[in-house]
Amino acid sequence: MTKRGQVTVIGGGLAGCEAAWQAALQGVHVDLYEMKPQRFSPAHELPQLGELVCSNSLRSNAVDSAAGLLKEEMRQLGSLVMRAADSTAVPAGTALAVDRQQFAASLTAAMESHPLITIHREEVNCIPDATAAPVILAAGPLLSGPLADQLQVLTGGEHLAFYDAIAPIVEADSLDQEIIYRKSRWDDEGPGDYLNCPMDREQYEQFMALLGSAQTVPLHAFEDPKYFEGCLPIEVMCERGPETLRFGPMKPIGLAHPITGRIPHAVVQLRAENREGTAYNLVGFQTKLTYPEQQRVFRTIPGLERAVFLRLGSIHRNTFVCAPQVLEPTLQMRPAPGLFIAGQLSGVEGYIESAAMGLLAGINGGRLALGRALSVPPPATAHGALIGHLTTSSSTPFQPSNVNFGLFPPLIGRKLPKKERSRLRSEQGLALIAEWRQTLAG
Repeated sequence: MTKRGQVTVIGGGLAGCEAAWQAALQGVHVDLYEMKPQRFSPAHELPQLGELVCSNSLRSNAVDSAAGLLKEEMRQLGSLVMRAADSTAVPAGTALAVDRQQFAASLTAAMESHPLITIHREEVNCIPDATAAPVILAAGPLLSGPLADQLQVLTGGEHLAFYDAIAPIVEADSLDQEIIYRKSRWDDEGPGDYLNCPMDREQYEQFMALLGSAQTVPLHAFEDPKYFEGCLPIEVMCERGPETLRFGPMKPIGLAHPITGRIPHAVVQLRAENREGTAYNLVGFQTKLTYPEQQRVFRTIPGLERAVFLRLGSIHRNTFVCAPQVLEPTLQMRPAPGLFIAGQLSGVEGYIESAAMGLLAGINGGRLALGRALSVPPPATAHGALIGHLTTSSSTPFQPSNVNFGLFPPLIGRKLPKKERSRLRSEQGLALIAEWRQTLAG
């Protein structure tokens, strides 16, 4: 028998906070369990809720992009994560990046002040009985121990895993501003939001040789390096060929020097970590190099010769369920319909995607607790497209994905240019999410 009007959320990351918030918006009492600061995962260090452990960028904010559309849909649905992100944004061109400490503080303050949300700072080692009241498991991609063992039993098989890497952060005052120039890609107006470290051909080739021979942190015996293609370690990209980085995170296109007009052979971009501009992260430089090797190799980048590293890169395993086999479109576990899976654990990749799955789990967990019919957003919305990926993809093997227009149903009608297709998908998605929001209120 489901206990009316109460939901338990396990995990205080983006997905857990969003899930709790959405349930509470419906008048549901929420118990949220977060193990920090009692215990920290290998990737976490802040006691606040909603800590960002990788990049501080939430990717594109342009509404005609899939990532931007997902953000706008979340705003329409009353997202706490988007409210916190918008209020703590730092300059990042067309992307939405945040001051990570202010962002976590904003989320934590909102959660702690909500009268229907009770935060328990303790570790949960057993999934609560989901037949008594809905449970939302948003324990994050580093799930391990008894919870992971229980989830493995529930799924009836092994978890899938991939490895996610964290990019280094450097102190702004330690950068050589005589070499580095400010410019956003393709932005001809204003100084731009990114710092750029230019390389000529010789510098690039020397950097690639050094990177290719640098020492990496060895994997444990139980680890299998199944990297997510959208977040490859820089040294893995280096192994794929001498031009891979120059056509990836180090591409110089659109980054001509604002004074000389020269286009470098390659560019390393730095993005602001905070509003004060005192710290910058190396864009696309997630890595599993050892700490000494990171400092040795990355200080050969022009402008970073005397860089002070505020955080060095690292690598960790991310765990997720085989969603097509075990999840309903409502994010309920098929073997245990009172249990919802949210965040990266559900099989999406990325901050905003994880928060969006927390949002949907919170909506449906709250509705289940109140005895209301559960609901799924239309397939042509960004939320619906992600649900479609989770529940209709091939499970042999299933791989996580960021939101992208390739997950959307095809547009009916004549063939259109890519930009026009993106615009139409965004217009359609926003109209449909507004209609869906109205059905939730009914």
